[in-house]
Amino acid sequence: MILDWLPPTLIGVLLVLAGIGAIRRMNLWRAGQAEKVDFLAGLFAMPKRYLHDLHHVVERDKYMSRTHVATGGGFVLAMVLVVFVHLFGVKNEILAWALLAALVLMFCGALFVYKRRMNPPSRLSKGPWMRLPKSLLTFSITFFVLTLPAAGILPEGTGGWILTLVLSVLILMSLSEMLFGMTWGGPMKHAFAGALHLAFHRRPERFGGGRSTGLKPAALGEASHGVAKPTDFKWNQLLGFDACVQCGRCEAVCPAFAAGQPLNPKKLIQDMVVGFAGGTDKKYAGSAYPGVEVGNAKGAPDQIITNGLISSDTLWSCTTCRACVEECPMMIEHVDAIVDMRRFLTLEKGETPNKGAQVLENIIATDNPNGYSPASRTHWAADQNLNLMKDVKQADVLFWVSDGAFDMRSQRILRAFVKLMKAANIDVAILGDEELDSGDVARRLGDDAAFQSLAKRNLATLSKYSFKTIVTTDPHAFHCLKNEYGDFGSDALKGVEVLHHTTFLNRLVKEDRLQLDSFKGGKVTYHDPCYLGRYNGEYEAPRELLASLGIDVAEMERSGYRSRCCGGGGGAPITDIPGERRIADMRMEDVVSTGAEMVAVGCQQCTAMLEGVVEPRPVVKDIAEILVSQLSEEVNS
Repeated sequence: MILDWLPPTLIGVLLVLAGIGAIRRMNLWRAGQAEKVDFLAGLFAMPKRYLHDLHHVVERDKYMSRTHVATGGGFVLAMVLVVFVHLFGVKNEILAWALLAALVLMFCGALFVYKRRMNPPSRLSKGPWMRLPKSLLTFSITFFVLTLPAAGILPEGTGGWILTLVLSVLILMSLSEMLFGMTWGGPMKHAFAGALHLAFHRRPERFGGGRSTGLKPAALGEASHGVAKPTDFKWNQLLGFDACVQCGRCEAVCPAFAAGQPLNPKKLIQDMVVGFAGGTDKKYAGSAYPGVEVGNAKGAPDQIITNGLISSDTLWSCTTCRACVEECPMMIEHVDAIVDMRRFLTLEKGETPNKGAQVLENIIATDNPNGYSPASRTHWAADQNLNLMKDVKQADVLFWVSDGAFDMRSQRILRAFVKLMKAANIDVAILGDEELDSGDVARRLGDDAAFQSLAKRNLATLSKYSFKTIVTTDPHAFHCLKNEYGDFGSDALKGVEVLHHTTFLNRLVKEDRLQLDSFKGGKVTYHDPCYLGRYNGEYEAPRELLASLGIDVAEMERSGYRSRCCGGGGGAPITDIPGERRIADMRMEDVVSTGAEMVAVGCQQCTAMLEGVVEPRPVVKDIAEILVSQLSEEVNS
């Protein structure tokens, strides 16, 4: 036939143009900073990471999980077979029938995509994404009809040149959307960038059921610190930004966005794409930062990000709770990017808002955020008869007191925990005045120099003593000790188990070393601290402790890995960016909705934030306080 050459020619030309777009896109990522990656291992690991790790997150939305398997899987298989059957002209009915099956699978998935887009959730971006179902359906129908003769269902030449011309036009419309959308920056961009992002992820430890939540250390002594412009990011971070599918799951769980502060993690990632690709945010079709209009942001690879692309208030609104990271089906690291940009603002420009500068000065001068005399760190323990490490040199357990030592409310938690350890006859000691701030606040506020100084000095102190376990009631200090101190080449924590006090107490209860009476109070709910749950995966120990008292926890709708942040992390109470509501108030509404009379917590910061909510409200108690009130026998100090 006169036009038989047209479909394969179109397919070939579109594939070549897509390849050119892919090279262009990769050059944009390569403008970022060098990052060592095992390319070959990453490519081999990509299928498993896609089918297992990524779908483990996608599976939380059953509708979209099945839709994605059908649509994405059908398209990938169909595209491979299209190349053989229609580009290379391989005459094989089995291949043709396999192609028809893949297209039917894709068509079914596309119908569900179309259904979702008829009444999309507010978190989903609109704009070009709205035409995607039509392109998917057109592609599957067009190639289905085109493949019927190759499968022997219709005779060759059916429909003549008119049908061939019509199908060629439809190929041009649908296949260009698919391929150009992948490599030239359209709505299918995530399919290309996302696959490579999984292969060359900055945190490969996250795959295979692993966990990687510690911030990467800043390289101190460089000409500039932190990320000032898009090209200061690592190249695979830029790749990760491009993998965003704009599903808005991060937006839906972000506490700052819900509180009306000027942060939307989805918009932030899209702004990063605008930054390294150049241009404006006028084509962004999702929810804006609360109170900030879309269309005024401009970016370029070598432009300072906070000079026209995003406001510094957007960066300071983040509580670093990692809810966005936990929910992201493309496994993008939003918090890393935010802290990288904070480091520039703090270390290079000295622009830490509100009380931030004063807190950092206090940490440098007094080794604690509130500027208390370091000598007063042990005042709370004057009547506790606790051993000091500098006196005993060794103990089974080192109790890392953290900065709750300076706060009267937190001191009640510390005393309760000490009482429980005495009841279990634990050989415990504290560092006393030798203990410094863990550095958590300094690091989240972008002052990695102060953090690294504190970490190295604390490690030097720890290296002088012998102990098997470190226990702390502060999830933030727990996280730093467990996940971030290991980057500084010290053996001080080698072979040492770092535990949160709820994990430690749960072990004591299971070993029958604590005799507890049943709880006779009212209904109790439990608030998961971000730095204990999402950062360290500890969800069960606190609940098991409460269950050991006969408490049937009244779970909040937002609990476990989807727990709503209290608003106290990431230095957010210090930078204090205004919004429409307080995050702690929203969390207390979650508590009240359960009908609970008490909310159990496992974090001193969470206790402070939740108790800051105006009464009447449920009672807020640390789990150690609840347990100590149920001890069967009084413990003498």
